[in-house]
Amino acid sequence: MEHIDDRSAPSGTGGAAGADSPVEAARSCLTHSAVCLMSPASVRAQMGADDTAWARFAAHWDDLGEDRYAAEQGTRRLRRYGQFSLTPATGELVQLSHTPFVQPKDTNPLYETVDRHFEPLTDAFVADPLLRPLFTLLGQAAAALDDAGRWIVKVHPFRVVATADDVGDPTPEGRHKDGVTLVSSLLVNRDNATGGQSSVYTLDGRELLSTTLYRPGSLLLSDDRDSLHCVSPIRPMDRSRPAYRDVLVTTLTAAR
Repeated sequence: MEHIDDRSAPSGTGGAAGADSPVEAARSCLTHSAVCLMSPASVRAQMGADDTAWARFAAHWDDLGEDRYAAEQGTRRLRRYGQFSLTPATGELVQLSHTPFVQPKDTNPLYETVDRHFEPLTDAFVADPLLRPLFTLLGQAAAALDDAGRWIVKVHPFRVVATADDVGDPTPEGRHKDGVTLVSSLLVNRDNATGGQSSVYTLDGRELLSTTLYRPGSLLLSDDRDSLHCVSPIRPMDRSRPAYRDVLVTTLTAAR
């Protein structure tokens, strides 16, 4: 069990030392520990994201739609959804048709097999230059888990909002899996928020890693086939104004 503060974590945690690069370190972590935390410096270097590019990327989170399904559970969550096909051998990336989001049976106790309808990704988000290098990074990491000829990449930009009267719960379903190969959570921004601890567990409930993502660019990866994950609620530090936590959850599933 590891409790890690992302403000002091190395580029990869939970795996063997001595890897040649942050990506190789992440692959080693996933292979040996099923979970990895990558530092903002290594992630942003892989994405080619300077401060200007990151600010442009983060601005997409100001243009999300309401998640009425989360509202039914008492939390305010804004989001959009889209999916792509990624072919590692050629680098081909194709946006797929917009469809309802459905999680498979035996994955998410609140929403499994339910068609959830979310607003599609905006054209500006899809065209953002940071998206492709992020997918490339995730595809390279996921290759440690499955030598897939093609990946289905599902993309979920989230904003969770909390006020003095209402906590913001990123995962009202509690511990769950997504029914994919690799699940990732990239912190894009957080403001006035306390809480939001991300935890990953074995299927029998043993904690593998807990960390609070504080720094934009921190990236948590886990092997969704052999683990469960959840995030604790956020609350405002200054109760006179809202707190928010912006993340990009991206999942990769081997296409068969």
